[in-house]
Amino acid sequence: MNALDFTGRSVLVVGGSSGIGNGIAQAFRAQGAQVNICGTRASAADYSAEEGSDLQGLTYHQLDVSSPSAIEAFAPKLDRLDVLVLAQGAVLYRRGEFAMDGFRKVVEVNLMSLMACATKFHGALRDAKGSLIIVSSTAAYHSTMGNPAYNASKTGAVGLTRTLAEAWAEDGIRVNGIAPGLVDTKMTKVTTANPQRLTGALQRIPLRRLGTPQDMAGAALFLASPLASYIVGQTIVVDGGLIL
Repeated sequence: MNALDFTGRSVLVVGGSSGIGNGIAQAFRAQGAQVNICGTRASAADYSAEEGSDLQGLTYHQLDVSSPSAIEAFAPKLDRLDVLVLAQGAVLYRRGEFAMDGFRKVVEVNLMSLMACATKFHGALRDAKGSLIIVSSTAAYHSTMGNPAYNASKTGAVGLTRTLAEAWAEDGIRVNGIAPGLVDTKMTKVTTANPQRLTGALQRIPLRRLGTPQDMAGAALFLASPLASYIVGQTIVVDGGLIL
């Protein structure tokens, strides 16, 4: 028996149109799952491989998680839901998060929408005795001087993971999380596209390389599988040793 075989299982990845979420979505598809993803653009055709998007074999839905009303109205046709991955994320640079409108914008996406999406699909996960995986960040474990909203929201995501895990375990739902380190996506180009910053970042990572969406996907497959059947409320740090 292959514990990582998800044939016949249904997976929804919010934020699955690019980056870490896309890597996770494609990993589940490769293991036989029927995978639905959400992104902010009108259609799958609006994404390109150059942006780190591979939507082949995935069912796409438009969803703007910065809008509470959009989440409330979101109604994908799913017969069941075995795994829900919340991989949405936002960040503002150039001190944009020190302005209250910027702070609220990032927290809305990175924290508020997690709770909104989790509670929306609680019933479906309960019926399937499914798994919820929340993608946070290693930023939850150290200061990120220029990004107070990103830091606060990702720290909150780790706390939310613990709390929902305890609250929903009696419903047969296992809630866990992944805290990625520096992963090569369009969201981290401010570092990866700057040779000086990249060199400095790599020197702080014991494995001496950036993470990939596929690295994060391995942790997601494990957490959703029977191999992790007794793991509840944990956030696995997947960072190449960055925060050691």
